Amino acid sequence: PHLTQEVRHKDSSHTGAFRSSSAVAFEVWECVTMMAPSCSSGAAPYLGAAAAVAVAVGLGVQWQLCRRRRPRRGVQDLVRGNIKALEPYRCARDDYDEGVLLDANENSIGATVEAPPDPRELNRYPDPYQWALKAEIAKLRGVRKEEIFLGVGSDEAIDMVMRIFCTPQKDSILITPPTYGMYKVSAAVNDVNIQKAPLTPSFDLDVEALFRSVDSTTKIIFLCSPGNPTAKSIPLDVVEAVLSDERYDGIVVVDEAYVDFSSQPSACKLIPKYPKLIVMQTLSKAFGLAGIRLGMAMGNEQVISYFNNMKAPYNISKLTAEFAQGAFRNLELMRTNVKTILEERERVAKALATFSFVKHIHPSDTNFLLVKIPKAKEVYKTMADSGVVIRFRGSEMHCEDCVRITIGTPEENDKFLDLLQRTVKSLGVE
Repeated sequence: PHLTQEVRHKDSSHTGAFRSSSAVAFEVWECVTMMAPSCSSGAAPYLGAAAAVAVAVGLGVQWQLCRRRRPRRGVQDLVRGNIKALEPYRCARDDYDEGVLLDANENSIGATVEAPPDPRELNRYPDPYQWALKAEIAKLRGVRKEEIFLGVGSDEAIDMVMRIFCTPQKDSILITPPTYGMYKVSAAVNDVNIQKAPLTPSFDLDVEALFRSVDSTTKIIFLCSPGNPTAKSIPLDVVEAVLSDERYDGIVVVDEAYVDFSSQPSACKLIPKYPKLIVMQTLSKAFGLAGIRLGMAMGNEQVISYFNNMKAPYNISKLTAEFAQGAFRNLELMRTNVKTILEERERVAKALATFSFVKHIHPSDTNFLLVKIPKAKEVYKTMADSGVVIRFRGSEMHCEDCVRITIGTPEENDKFLDLLQRTVKSLGVE
């Protein structure tokens, strides 16, 4: 009776009549799911009663159809049970960060630096959540500081998202090769299955092929935009098409390491609309801070809370935070450097286009060019031995005979162009 009452409450019109459609039967299932206790048995004990309700209102056939349709999972349904139950480590700086601090077993005498005194107080632990730095990032990216996780490069965030959502030997991630190699490495470390939906030969996302590759084990889809090694952005409307499609209800990660070089806007603007979206970025590219190892994941506050619960207590050092805050307070320098790199990218691409041995230059939305040349591996190795190091990418899907060329300073780019011509001539490349 209580099920019938709930269904009538949800579905009755002003006349008290029921709609004769499978949607009603599915609403019966939704009611069962809502009323089922949050336990390992879930809604299973209630299915018989729900079926009886469906038959009682003349929707037995529709009930059988809707039973084949799995309810869409919410964020909480996707998170591993042990992660939901995790009690985060509480460190000393969670409680107090000023006064006579005798609570964290630090060295109160001071840091062993070359020239004391130490104005940074490196003998003291850093802010475990780096709220001041997050406030700077939030202003630039148009998110709230509570929607940001900071990690040791974006690689830490890639690893953590798998540990949060993927049960080892059971769940899967889906990648779109050719793409960033750390997705496969982290999946292997975490014993997570890998599904693949290759990009087209022109490096576009095939949305229909993507959804043909999705199954009930797929927990995370990784979209690298702009891509590495493809150098191509995925249009924001395509990203949104993936997020909004009824055929998938898992997490979508958009990896935006190169976003500041891109003509496409960041997917951060979609975070308020899609709670299962996670956007990853880094300070290693446009900000030129690869050496401090700082990356970030941005998303729904509930999702980010799981990252913060799992992380090591003080994963971001004071020195890393100091340099990062300095960069965010000097955005004009970053933008000037990006402009210089984009101008040099255009100059190098134009020069390469005049070389008869260059077979194709892929369009780029990044700080590198992907270029097809004969004997690419030999060219790469010979140039490296002569002091100019590019990267061979010919073993990646759709990248046969390709090298990846990072745009350097004008002087470095000139050296590259000169040595490339001399190398291909010595190898007899035409």
